[in-house]
Amino acid sequence: MAPRTDEKAISLRTERVKRGTPAEPQELSQGFPATRLRRNRRADWSRRLVRETHLTADDLIWPIFVIDGDRAREEVNAMPGVARLSIDLAVRGAEDAAEIGLPAIALFPYTDPSLRDEAGSEAFNPGNLVCRAVRAIKQAVPQIGIICDVALDPYTIHGHDGLLDEDGRINNDRSVEALVTQALVQAGAGCDVLAPSDMMDGRVGAIRAALEANGHADTQIMSYAAKYASAFYGPFRDAVGSGAQLHGDKKTYQMDPANSAEAIREVKFDVIEGADMVMVKPGLPYLDIVWRIKEAFGLPTFAYQTSGEYAALVAAAENGWLDRERVVLETLLAFKRAGADGVFSYFAPEVARRLKDQF
Repeated sequence: MAPRTDEKAISLRTERVKRGTPAEPQELSQGFPATRLRRNRRADWSRRLVRETHLTADDLIWPIFVIDGDRAREEVNAMPGVARLSIDLAVRGAEDAAEIGLPAIALFPYTDPSLRDEAGSEAFNPGNLVCRAVRAIKQAVPQIGIICDVALDPYTIHGHDGLLDEDGRINNDRSVEALVTQALVQAGAGCDVLAPSDMMDGRVGAIRAALEANGHADTQIMSYAAKYASAFYGPFRDAVGSGAQLHGDKKTYQMDPANSAEAIREVKFDVIEGADMVMVKPGLPYLDIVWRIKEAFGLPTFAYQTSGEYAALVAAAENGWLDRERVVLETLLAFKRAGADGVFSYFAPEVARRLKDQF
């Protein structure tokens, strides 16, 4: 029999709710839920026991911006709390990162403008800033992984990830040749993971072949397989000094933010060409892409919590609009819940310390 819905019945139920009187047994049998999902949420221990997604320091990669100099630290204006570090300070940062349990760091150079040219020639110099930083960190902290970006934008006077032809357009095949040289230089310096972020067609296969032919068979490739032409990169370009240099935009080689299925094709080709891991960038606005890639391929999948995402969260927290500690953990858990095996995040050190203090 269905529960009474006339005015008298409603009035009786209303009074009972006000008094806090439990429902009558016959009402429970007439459709009241036997399953109460809130039971598992009542206590902290219970929430921990049934938690589906976990975040640890092992899930985090810390991007570090490096500059020339000694004991030099330059704040990045658009990224409060983030600084460019000279190699000696980057070494200390890597030591701290290893101490708090971070498995890897990623290095990005701020190249002196006097060393930039049309061809990005400084990228091919075995003694360039990144290579010197890799050697110094590997000597001091051999147990930490080092990831190097493979792209020409920090080295060119036009700010693009590849080389331009006479008409000012990206020449894909010439760019791939240059990226292979850059990758070999970085591998020779001791880089553990090469991360092509340029989005040129065929560059993963060309880099993999060159590594195999030059004694670097164990060097891993983490491809920025689904990198979108996003507005979230602005602070990063300021940090590496390519933003002011950029002529035009990168829409002809980075992905259209409107596309999803295309990301699957991009990843498929990079996997066929020899990528060991793949990356989605940006992060939070593209968690659907992370999910689709992880479901489709099942290989190690990473995401980059970009400079713009970082800047937005920090600004909101500094204005008192968001709780920094809680919102940072929540966003990182969202990456993990979507299927990411790891996250590049400027918050990595503070989060790793917080997680370490919990245990």
